Amino acid sequence: MTSRPADLPADAPADDVSVAVAAAYDARAATYDESAMHRDLAARVAAFCELDDVRDVLDVATGTGLVLRALVALAPRPLRLTGVDLSPDMLAVAHRGSPGATLLRADAAALPLADGSADLVTCVTALHLVPDPRAVLREWARVLRPGGRAVTATFTAFGGPGPGPRAFPTHHDAFADPGLLATQAAAAGLRLRRHADWRHDDGDAFLLGELEVAA
Repeated sequence: MTSRPADLPADAPADDVSVAVAAAYDARAATYDESAMHRDLAARVAAFCELDDVRDVLDVATGTGLVLRALVALAPRPLRLTGVDLSPDMLAVAHRGSPGATLLRADAAALPLADGSADLVTCVTALHLVPDPRAVLREWARVLRPGGRAVTATFTAFGGPGPGPRAFPTHHDAFADPGLLATQAAAAGLRLRRHADWRHDDGDAFLLGELEVAA
């Protein structure tokens, strides 16, 4: 007897998790941008990024492209934008909002980009979804140019009861404080350069971290 998606165990095969995540976010694509928290977090992440020397941006788990649009609004020069996601419906929304971006359906642990091709990697509220976050972080280290940075935002608390039952396992506790994020990053050849805490008006709280390739 095979498990239904809602019954996926914590050690489910990565392919099964990817299918379940894509289906869940396909279902949310049409209304995702209606969330003030999602919009405000994207803006806060963009403001946290240092953009003066950035030209090529990769947004991992880009969803509807909120972070890409927020970065464009703040950048001092035009950006070359790439976004990857598992959900085709989310990518369709992202394309409407950023028609000039390169948007690819891809696994975050196997990015379809060349080594040293990005000045900035962003990833917002997605590390807790991936079966092997260190593999994802290693991909960031691979695609970053010398001097490049990766910026991530992870949940540290929820204003309400938190997300309900999911069709896939999640791993919020692995990124709940700077020390944990630094440990995960170090195992992938990255160093936590700086971090900040941010809480939305709805009570959800986040850790923003900037990573660089370790010397």
